[in-house]
Amino acid sequence: MPDSRPGSPTGSAPSGFSLLHVAALVRAAVPPMHPGGRPLVAGVAAAAALVRAATGRGTLAGALATAATAAFFRNPRRVRPPLTGVVLSAADGTVATVSDVLPPPELDLPREPAPRVSVFLSVLDVHVQRIPVDGRVVDVQYRPGVFLSADLDKASEDNERNAVLLETTDGTRLGVVQIAGLLARRIVCDVAPGDEVAAGETYGLIRFGSRVDVYLPPGSRVMVAVGQRTIGGETVLAKVPGAR
Repeated sequence: MPDSRPGSPTGSAPSGFSLLHVAALVRAAVPPMHPGGRPLVAGVAAAAALVRAATGRGTLAGALATAATAAFFRNPRRVRPPLTGVVLSAADGTVATVSDVLPPPELDLPREPAPRVSVFLSVLDVHVQRIPVDGRVVDVQYRPGVFLSADLDKASEDNERNAVLLETTDGTRLGVVQIAGLLARRIVCDVAPGDEVAAGETYGLIRFGSRVDVYLPPGSRVMVAVGQRTIGGETVLAKVPGAR
């Protein structure tokens, strides 16, 4: 007589299995899209639909182009490490430079060399930016510029950029600068002076290839090296002075 117990080869499916459960697993595996990408995804989808209507062809190419654009604007969930006195990476990407430099004037930081960690984002990386510390936004300054390749060191000075000055809960100040790259033509920043922010939360987006510079307080101990991969909101960039 066949075994009809739940979970047996010939029995019914486990009681915990359901279409709703499968849908929840799919939602957990597929990251949501940043709102700043919705107009572009809609535009690509509309263009694909027009090509299909006019020619009767291009359905697969249009679907792939729309999916690729949506994937570019993905905003995956991140879990901040349970650490204090650290600065988290503001972006996913590869550490391009680690050096002591003068902060840009728009950050209004002390005019003395301070550690700067630059992370380069390729077109395949997640392109949302995340707050590196708990605290508040002191100032936000946008500067127009050119669109050199973001992996060049002079991109920090010449390219279009948006600088955010942050103050931690203990009064330490640091800066985060979104820098447009060779293909990028739009910087999105969703915070304003006076906003209370938390480490790891999403605050902006750069479209299509870019760079993010973090200007650390003097005396910070940098914890990453050139060529290292970073995960926004999770990788520890540095320990600030006085942190254990």
